[in-house]
Amino acid sequence: MPKRSAGILLFRRKGPEPEVLLVHPGGPYWASKDEGAWSIPKGQYETGESPLDAAKREFEEETGMRPEGEFVSLGAFAQSKAKTVEVWAAEGDFDPTKLESNVFSMEWPPKSGRLLEFPEADRAGWFGREAAARKILKGQLPILAALFDRLASD
Repeated sequence: MPKRSAGILLFRRKGPEPEVLLVHPGGPYWASKDEGAWSIPKGQYETGESPLDAAKREFEEETGMRPEGEFVSLGAFAQSKAKTVEVWAAEGDFDPTKLESNVFSMEWPPKSGRLLEFPEADRAGWFGREAAARKILKGQLPILAALFDRLASD
């Protein structure tokens, strides 16, 4: 059975086009990667947990902000054969300089015996459609398309 994740794609209408909030994964593997590395705030949830509640929890864990407002389902998106993410869109604002992400521990460098802590997300930023399409993980491009298609029909 595929792993199940849930996330929230926050958007705002501040300029000539809507912008989306993306986060950059923390840790040494992602440190030098930029284009094709960013993601929506998301994470796994367990059986019995509401996917929307999990999406809100994960958003807060990765950004430090509790999302509020109206949450509109964008659908479920296969990230791979082993993972599906359910996504909601919400309109809101967030100051990327106020990012406060949870941390995780991992052995670094590998086989060193040293456990180091890294933030789940080390940066956040607002991006218009074209910039977001360059920044986001390739598997999450359909999520962006779903949001922008929905906004265009409103």
